Amino acid sequence: MRRSWTLSGRLALATLALAGFASGARAADEEIQVYMDEMNKPGGYGLDVHLNYVPQGRGPDVDYAGQMTSERRWRITPEWSYGLTDNLELGLYLPLLTVDPKGGAEWGGVKGRIKFIAPKPQDSPFFWGLNFELGRVRRELDINPWNAELKGIAGYRTGPWTLAGNLNVDWMVSGPDHTPVSYQLATKVSYALREDLALGVENYNDIGAGDRFGRFGESNQQVYLVADKSFGRWDVNLGAGYGYGQPEDRWVLKAIVGVPID
Repeated sequence: MRRSWTLSGRLALATLALAGFASGARAADEEIQVYMDEMNKPGGYGLDVHLNYVPQGRGPDVDYAGQMTSERRWRITPEWSYGLTDNLELGLYLPLLTVDPKGGAEWGGVKGRIKFIAPKPQDSPFFWGLNFELGRVRRELDINPWNAELKGIAGYRTGPWTLAGNLNVDWMVSGPDHTPVSYQLATKVSYALREDLALGVENYNDIGAGDRFGRFGESNQQVYLVADKSFGRWDVNLGAGYGYGQPEDRWVLKAIVGVPID
């Protein structure tokens, strides 16, 4: 979901997006996505808007005093991106917004990323890369304000099929709770019905933290039915997810809207 667009268009959309968003246990993640090999061209800009809603989630049983609950809460996050080279891309999640059940909007923080996709022969079905994120969020979202993530990216395309996976390694950078490194495996299998429509399944499986590795039944596990659809120059990923194991959220709805502005 990457498009090129002008500076005036970017500023106009940012203004409209911020105005619209302002009107409108843990909250759902700001981004529910399996990373693949999409990249902006060098010098090209892009915007994906992530929208996640929890109709049934974690209630008042929170991990620490003041933690934000998730049920009936929106996460709305514009992801701005810029292509540095054919293989490097910068990204900025700004702003991280949450909207409570009464429609009140709250600033959640900011995250930055750098993504690398390895060069490959034009006809190769395989791709791989890395993505690094560093962000600061409000205490209501995470007791440790500064956190980082390293994401391994791998995938394979053959005919109408796409298989992709991410190994995510998350750790705290600073904060009062010195939690161990945690791991998540995110996977996607999709089938293209036609050029502008694909259906698939995404899984997000917490493998566990360094001191409780592999205890899947004690960790958050989610499966999503997803559709990827193009509407002209707009791209949309829609998904409905169900949490099992010991989930933070039982049901989650998500959308990622790729916005074209020239």
